Amino acid sequence: MNIAIIAHDAKKELMVQFCSAYCGILAKHSLIATNTTGKQVSEATGLKIRKCLSGRGGAEQILALLSCNEVDVLLFFRDPINPRATESNDINLLRLCDVHNVPVATNIATAEALILALERGDLDWRKMGTLTI
Repeated sequence: MNIAIIAHDAKKELMVQFCSAYCGILAKHSLIATNTTGKQVSEATGLKIRKCLSGRGGAEQILALLSCNEVDVLLFFRDPINPRATESNDINLLRLCDVHNVPVATNIATAEALILALERGDLDWRKMGTLTI
């Protein structure tokens, strides 16, 4: 499965902790992340992660992959308290997940449910018709 990882600044440490806790499951899949998040997670866990561009380009690259239905799961830890200037990208990420039926977690509670479902094979239906990142 192709798993995209994005975390707003205030949620990066939580994403690192989450990925550390579920490193064994995540290691079985292809991971892609925005640059800073990917670097922090990779350094903490040793996971192999394809990192996108720094700054605003990384989210756009993941948007492009979602547009081509090349992402099977999106872990997107958002900061709902502090809106960002790029909030339109956030909405587009969620919209594309809806368009392509991509399971998305926007907080640790849904991320845990998704990662456990992934481990059980509940998301294997996503394997049909998707490409490897």
